[in-house]
Amino acid sequence: MKTIYIYVLDTLADWEIGHLTSELHSKRFFKKGASSLSIKTVSHSTEPIHTMGGMTIIPDLLTNEIVVSNENTILLPGADTWSDPKHDGILKKAKEFLSVGATVGAICGATAALAEQGLLDHRYHTSNGSGFLEMVSQQYKGKAFYADQPSVSSNQLITANSTASLLWTKHIIEQLDVFSSDTLDAWYNYFRTGEATYFFELMQTLPTNDAI
Repeated sequence: MKTIYIYVLDTLADWEIGHLTSELHSKRFFKKGASSLSIKTVSHSTEPIHTMGGMTIIPDLLTNEIVVSNENTILLPGADTWSDPKHDGILKKAKEFLSVGATVGAICGATAALAEQGLLDHRYHTSNGSGFLEMVSQQYKGKAFYADQPSVSSNQLITANSTASLLWTKHIIEQLDVFSSDTLDAWYNYFRTGEATYFFELMQTLPTNDAI
């Protein structure tokens, strides 16, 4: 079973993981035979964290309980508190994941945290616009690998800017290989545009007994 570790920290940007957690937990659009997934929230302590939206989350695990495996995934949501040294543990785990070919996803402020650790210096990535990472990280040396796109998926690293949570989610689901390609395209187009045509297209990609 694959484990998806979602790092939770104070001021976590709730909306950036909303689509992702809903689809991975509900499995409502999973293809037949999709890999089994376990979703675990993880943090530097077992104390409750409070999101930007005022929600309270009690972490399932501590950072040191993460199992490093190329079957598992670490996801790092945006937050205003990434500069706190207490989050260094998860950034070290992210480095370990990338070194074994496991997937790491980071969005918004989490990309700055990766930049500060040098993890973007030789990997294609994006963030909150050209020049942002240079502004917030003194250690960042990855300008040559920066792509001015909403979300970039490259060699197990999936990054996104603060407005691209839907596309970031699409890239992560694609990497996890739990939707058929037709389902994923229709799902993304429906939530991107709100057009009913894509909703019916989405339903048609599912086996009849799985449609909702």
